[in-house]
Amino acid sequence: MTAHSRTNILLLSLTYWLYFGQLGVLTPYLGIFLDGRGFSSADIGELWAVITLSRIIGPSLWASIADKSGNAINVVRLGCFLTVICFTSVFWFNSFWGLTLAFGLMMMFWTAVLPQLEVITIQTVKPTKVSYGQVRLWGSIGFIVLTVVVGKALDHYSSEAPIYASLVVLIGLFVSTLFIQQPQQQPLKQSEHGSLWRVVKNPTFMWFLLSASLLQVSFGAYYGFFALYMRDLNYSGQVTGLLIAVGVVAEIGIFLIARRLIQRFGVYLLLLACLVLTALRWFALAQWAEYTAVVVFSQLIHALSFGLAHVTAMHFITHFFPAQFQSRGQAVYVSVAFGLGGAVGNYVAGQLWQQGAQAFETFMFAALAALLAAISLLFCDNKTMNRQG
Repeated sequence: MTAHSRTNILLLSLTYWLYFGQLGVLTPYLGIFLDGRGFSSADIGELWAVITLSRIIGPSLWASIADKSGNAINVVRLGCFLTVICFTSVFWFNSFWGLTLAFGLMMMFWTAVLPQLEVITIQTVKPTKVSYGQVRLWGSIGFIVLTVVVGKALDHYSSEAPIYASLVVLIGLFVSTLFIQQPQQQPLKQSEHGSLWRVVKNPTFMWFLLSASLLQVSFGAYYGFFALYMRDLNYSGQVTGLLIAVGVVAEIGIFLIARRLIQRFGVYLLLLACLVLTALRWFALAQWAEYTAVVVFSQLIHALSFGLAHVTAMHFITHFFPAQFQSRGQAVYVSVAFGLGGAVGNYVAGQLWQQGAQAFETFMFAALAALLAAISLLFCDNKTMNRQG
């Protein structure tokens, strides 16, 4: 089997299925799991914030090793293995700090996997007729399947169901990475090691990074409390899972046409539209979440809030960073946007939520953060963001 073979691309698709399937288990239902263990909404927000901060450390540490060695696949395998080991401690810890440590260590290694997986996938599909979006969409399919399955399980079993499902998925993820082949890549020359900062400090990238971080701040309410919000509004676990799945189905459709959209409209305009519509999405949830049609509409916007926003960001980063900095460029994006931005969003949402009493204020804060993300993007250089190489 070669790195560019159909079999290797299928293995990468499976790995995305499992990686984002795990996201579909943990992200919507961690709040329900923690609520079942007796934690308050403030506790849930603080725990989410602390474990999200661990995303700042992991990606940059492992990306530096991957870029310098040219061996990203071994970093992926080690990250998956350590994720499984750390996650098993969840079954023994019950205290706030015990679970924070368990999830924090797990998150540090788990999130370190994605930047390397993205680089491997982009390198693998580059000389083929398969696009990045066609591989990445399998992650969304995994997210849908496991979100619906675990949502249904919560109707019949205890709030512990998500962690049992997570363990099975994480073990499967590690096994799948053992068979992936990485395209050959030359190790960096010594003279190339020290100039990442020169690329990162470009004003357009800095404004892009601020915008991406604010977008993740806005997702704090959704990631931490959407399932609890739906439960408080008397939606069943199964319906909540289906509502989450609606967003990801729309996301899959976007992945299939994303490359053509980028070629026609460019990264800048597409990303700006995504951010403005994300602000509308959170506003709609704040105002009218008791209406199923409104929630479905807001979930359809997930295709833009996450799907198209992610693909355009990947396109920009891939063409903005030189080849020798690809892993570290991805890591900077993940660490700052998803790590720092996500932590701030989760913490603020947790403080605002007040056991659901301030759901309106929480999602209005999310809408404001998304609007500020759109304003930040206005300071980026259009030509820099839309360049093809």
